[in-house]
Amino acid sequence: MRTDVVVIGGGIMGSALAYWLTALDPSAVVTVIERDPSYARASSALSAASIRQQFSTPVNIRVSSESIAFLRNAGDWLSVGADRPDIALTERGYLYLTGEGGVASMRAANAVQLATGAEVSLLDPAALLGRFPWLDVAGIALGSLGTSGEGWFDGYALLTALARKARSQGATYLRGEVTGIDVESHRVRHLSLADGTRLDCGVLVNAAGPWAGRIAALAGIELPVEARRRTVFVIGCKAELPGFPLLIDRSGFWIRPEGRNYIGALAPPAEADDPDEPPLEPELDQWESQLWPALAARVPAFEAAKLERAWAGYYEYNTFDQNGILGLHPSLDNFVFMNGFSGHGIQQAPVIGRGIAELILTGRYATLDLNDLGIGRLIDGRPLREENVIG
Repeated sequence: MRTDVVVIGGGIMGSALAYWLTALDPSAVVTVIERDPSYARASSALSAASIRQQFSTPVNIRVSSESIAFLRNAGDWLSVGADRPDIALTERGYLYLTGEGGVASMRAANAVQLATGAEVSLLDPAALLGRFPWLDVAGIALGSLGTSGEGWFDGYALLTALARKARSQGATYLRGEVTGIDVESHRVRHLSLADGTRLDCGVLVNAAGPWAGRIAALAGIELPVEARRRTVFVIGCKAELPGFPLLIDRSGFWIRPEGRNYIGALAPPAEADDPDEPPLEPELDQWESQLWPALAARVPAFEAAKLERAWAGYYEYNTFDQNGILGLHPSLDNFVFMNGFSGHGIQQAPVIGRGIAELILTGRYATLDLNDLGIGRLIDGRPLREENVIG
C-alpha cells in the first residue's frame, strides 16, 4: 500500500493534521493509522478539554491565541454537508492562585502574556474576593485571571468533527497497530502493522500521543515522552457559585464547572509510577485524602461536595521541558514529530495540525512560526521550559 503521508495516531493531533493536509492539498494521499477507532483509551477522548492563554512561553501563547479563533468558528470550519458540529465552547477564563513564593514568577509570566497579546489581569486578595465572594483567599498573595480566550469545550466533539471532516476530504483511516518501522539511508522506507499490512510512504508522522516514545523507538530514536495517568473527578455541589472559572490552586489542584457539576483533578506526579503505561484505573483514594480537603479549604461550599464518579486518562508528558516536540528529525529525512504537549495538546491541535501540514507540503511553517518547538532542541540540550503545566 502506497500513500503520500502516513500519520500514526488518529487522536486530536493526527486528525487535525489529516484535516489540514487534505484541506490545503486535496490531491494529497493521507492514511491515518489508529489502533482503537473507539478512542476508549485516547487522551483526546478522556481530556478535560480546556483552552488558555496563560502560558510562560510566547510560542504557546501565540498558538493558543490562534486556536481559540478556530474553536470559536469550529462549526463553520468542520461542517460536512448540513452537519454542523457544536463543540460547546464556554469562555469563562482561567484563574491561577499563588502564595508569596509564586508572586515573582506569576508577574514574570504576566509580562510575557501581555507582551504577546493575551488579555490577563492580576488580582490581589481584595480584588479576588470582590469578584469571587465564594473564594477563601487564605494564603493567597496574587491571582491571575484570563479575561478573554480561555475556557473549555467538548473535546470528544472536536476530535470526531476533525476526523469526520478529514475523511470527507479524502483521508483514509485504517485500523491497525504499528509494529515495525524500516529505515534505510536516513529515510523511513515502510512500516508494518500487526496484521501483516505493509505501507510505503513519502512522509511518516508520529502523532501517537502517550505512546509516541514507543513509536519513535521503532525507528531507533529516543523520545522523552511518557504516559502519565491523571484521574478526573466529577463533583456535585448544590451551592450557587457565580462566575466560577477554571480554577488552578497553588496546592496543586484544578477545578471547573461541567454542566450542573464540576470536574477537577490533582497535578500528575513529578515522576511516573510506570513509565511504560500505568493502568487506566481512577485513583479514587485521592478524593478523600487530597482533593476534597484542598477544595473545601479554598472554596468552603465544597465542604458539602459529593463525588459523583471519576475517570482516568493519560497525559503525553514530555519529561525534557513539558513543551510540544515538532518537526523533522535531523537524522531522518521524512520522519515528522508532533508530540509531548504535556496536557495542552487538545487546545493547540488545530494550529499545530495546520503548521505540520504546511511543513510537509511546503517545507516551512507558513502561517505561524513554530520553530521554537523544533525537535532539534532536544538533541542540542536546549530546553524551552513551560512553567505553566497543570494537572
